[in-house]
Amino acid sequence: MAGNSQRKGAIRKDKKGATVGSGGQRRKQLKGRGPTPKADERDKHPAAKRKRAAAKREEQSGRRPSSGRGGSGSRSRGGAGGPEYVVGRNAVVEALAARIPATALYVAERIENDERVREAVDAANHQSVSVLDAPRIELDRLADGLTHQGVILQIPPYEYAHADDLLARALDRKQTPLIVALDHVTDPRNLGAVVRSAAAFGAHGVLVPERRAASMTASAWKTASGAAGRVPVARCTNLARALAAYKKAGLFVVGLDAGADVTIDEVDAELPLVLVIGAEGAGLSRLVREGCDVVAGIPIAGESESLNASVAAGIGLYALARQRTG
Repeated sequence: MAGNSQRKGAIRKDKKGATVGSGGQRRKQLKGRGPTPKADERDKHPAAKRKRAAAKREEQSGRRPSSGRGGSGSRSRGGAGGPEYVVGRNAVVEALAARIPATALYVAERIENDERVREAVDAANHQSVSVLDAPRIELDRLADGLTHQGVILQIPPYEYAHADDLLARALDRKQTPLIVALDHVTDPRNLGAVVRSAAAFGAHGVLVPERRAASMTASAWKTASGAAGRVPVARCTNLARALAAYKKAGLFVVGLDAGADVTIDEVDAELPLVLVIGAEGAGLSRLVREGCDVVAGIPIAGESESLNASVAAGIGLYALARQRTG
């Protein structure tokens, strides 16, 4: 027989007879792993990642989508109320510089010599954020397809207030209530800018719907430039019903939309007010518009059809604040 069958020791002789090959040590032979799993059942296969991403999009319908596959930025995990992860060295450094509340900074092993990583670690230590070493496989799991560059910042879930808390905040301060409500504004940067304007012009809080609306993500915190720590954001299940409850409590609901009969300057700012801002282009939804006591507009040039939601909110709040301060 060709090969090494004639080599001494290659043939075992015992009562069961000679066996050519491994010496009959079948107990030590390698066993097959069975059939190859499907592509979408293998954790690291792109098809499996796409399947998980599709399942999360279906589960979290109405929430802000992630920054896109392969990019850096931030994303949410764990469904409603779950933590958010800011990924990528520049994004993490910027988030820490904006003092966005964070609970942990995950850093890959042996990359501490990178300048941006050192900057992120120093900022985290200065803000008493836990710095944790993490293996690449764990960072890959947290990033879920985004390019993390070995650095991930964990942001805790935002603690939303109740709609009643915004009114109580004004009454506790013995001030005339001024609340901003957003109707289907989906960009978190717009939400952050509205929160910043609310803080600048004395509003007592911002109200947003739970579904089909922006939430207080890391992007919103960053745009708010610290104002998110001073102005509460409340959530409601149904904006039209929440506005009706405010009206029963004595507040005057003012919708800010195009095609209005009055301008924002004609609204009596001395009244307890709720200023409702609609999405850019679509404006106020039908039920919300019908629930307003008055719909006011901002005079603009004929060539411009609409204003960005956060810009409209800033102008409207300024007009009301100017009346109140006289």
